[in-house]
Amino acid sequence: MTSSIASKIASLSILFAALTFSTTAISANDPSIKGDLRENIQQSMSHFIEQQTIDEHLYVYDALKGKLLQLKLEKLHSGIVKKGNFYVSCADFIDQNGNKVDIDFMVRKAKNSLITTQALVHSINGKKRKYHLEEL
Repeated sequence: MTSSIASKIASLSILFAALTFSTTAISANDPSIKGDLRENIQQSMSHFIEQQTIDEHLYVYDALKGKLLQLKLEKLHSGIVKKGNFYVSCADFIDQNGNKVDIDFMVRKAKNSLITTQALVHSINGKKRKYHLEEL
């Protein structure tokens, strides 16, 4: 990972912390998810992005289009919701064709930690995609 990616992720983490303590309402956000839990979910997501980034790009398979997306991080969102056994938070990326891609990150508790398990395409250029998380 390049130092510019590390810098960007560190900057976004600081921005997230500032937004977390803001009193402004944020869409797609569960206000009951707060404190250390909220911070740890975001840290897990940031770590996942950092670990999966190659030459400043995150690669995510778009199952609907049947192609691999090459994504460059723009910003992390501060909103977090719970869907089934997962916490979901997202980030904005730009793909190899200049499209704005919103990626949802699935975060789950595992013993005493939170693990980001997967990245899903939530929307492309504002056009939302549906997906369902079924309870096991």
